[in-house]
Amino acid sequence: MSSPRLAHNVFFKLKDPAPAKVQELVDACKKYLNVQPGIVFFAAGSLCAELDRPVNDRDWHVGLHLVFADKAAHDAYQDDATHNKFIEENKPSWAAVRVFDSLV
Repeated sequence: MSSPRLAHNVFFKLKDPAPAKVQELVDACKKYLNVQPGIVFFAAGSLCAELDRPVNDRDWHVGLHLVFADKAAHDAYQDDATHNKFIEENKPSWAAVRVFDSLV
């Protein structure tokens, strides 16, 4: 039986949620976080404003969605120099970050 894949979902709340700032972070995700080995799915984008049901968590601005081949690929990504550069360059703009990891 093969190992489960690891889904890594990160939700960023920005200090300045202006549309241009949201797009800057989406672009940074696409530049820095789609290049590591072991990624089988990547997506980054902004909150879908049209979905506003009581169950929708709307306390964020940019969502990053990655699925890794396995936990080892995820662990290597966490230590990757490009991932660390993304954090270094973008962390000052974050008001909060929430991470949800699951085996899928």
